[in-house]
Amino acid sequence: MLSMRVLLVEPDYYTRYPPLGLLKLGAYHRLKGDAVELVRGLTKPARTPDLIYVTSLFTYAWKPVHEAVGHYKQMFPSAKLHLGGIYASLLPDHAKLSGADIVQSGLVHDAEDLMPAYDLVPRWRASILFASRGCVRRCGFCSVPKLEGRPNSLKYRIRNLIYPTHKRVILWDNNILGNANWRDVFDELIELGLEVDFNQGLDARLVSDEVAEKLARIKMSVIRLAYDFYGIGPAVKKAVERLEAAGKRRRDIVVYTLFNYTDDPGDFLDRVKDLLSWGVVSYPMRYEPLTSLAKNRFVSPRWDPQRLEMVADARRVMGCAGAFPPYRGLVEKVLKAESFDEAFKLRPLTKARRISAALREQGEDHMQLVTVQQPRSARRRLV
Repeated sequence: MLSMRVLLVEPDYYTRYPPLGLLKLGAYHRLKGDAVELVRGLTKPARTPDLIYVTSLFTYAWKPVHEAVGHYKQMFPSAKLHLGGIYASLLPDHAKLSGADIVQSGLVHDAEDLMPAYDLVPRWRASILFASRGCVRRCGFCSVPKLEGRPNSLKYRIRNLIYPTHKRVILWDNNILGNANWRDVFDELIELGLEVDFNQGLDARLVSDEVAEKLARIKMSVIRLAYDFYGIGPAVKKAVERLEAAGKRRRDIVVYTLFNYTDDPGDFLDRVKDLLSWGVVSYPMRYEPLTSLAKNRFVSPRWDPQRLEMVADARRVMGCAGAFPPYRGLVEKVLKAESFDEAFKLRPLTKARRISAALREQGEDHMQLVTVQQPRSARRRLV
């Protein structure tokens, strides 16, 4: 059987991570003896393909996806074109409007456990992996129940998914502590001694003394938790205390802080106050409906556009890289505030402060505190 020429296409949307799903498909086709090429955006590949895979990211980034499908269908009309990824899985009917021959919803299971073809992205220096899929929670703002379901596809060894030259490991598990294999994974990470990032965040409700002790032995610069609604505040506080007792600095704990969902500005302020008073970093995450076709257009019934803009402005001016660190001046301003408006109202910018704010905003593109800009509603994602 003659080998095929396979083209992998990442559309021209913003992301700081390589297209993991495409890299896995590249590895899968190489095992079959096929020739693989990866391109980004609208370009002319080196070879005429027999088969084309186009990936997708957030639903609101659908336009570059449609442009990519149209471009490569016109250039190679005889090639079969598959469209997959998050957008295609969440909105398959809308994705069909792109003109793709096949819309793939969900994972390609034959490629799921393969080492991604990282040689296709030689400048990338970290291994991205899932040690598990699914989540024990059923949060209404999260895409995982629809895309991955309950915990499944557990891996009890991850060494074979770490590229030999990589010194950093990024885990995209949506709730690794809710899966039966977490101890095995943590012990292997401790043994490997590589820099580790649980990028999607850890479930504070499941951070026991044992979990905190193992996390303290893993080489990590940042630990990520989430404070999605006020009811889990005591669990988040206890997790912070346990992590500190195990030897982690509070300032190295970043807590995703969901807003614009069922909360209101006062609720959001209370959670930010909690986090700053506990000495950890609050990272506001604006909720966006899972099937939104436009970014930052949704305003929940208990918010308004003006106050949403106040949060965005405060992140740029008062915060650092989009987060609210427990800096003394920021802590004092927020904790003394009697209302949301008082806490997040900004003084008129002087020229020096405008320059400083601009530099901070630029820094958000380079600080790797969180996965991407999309709120936690879609941070747990299918790749």
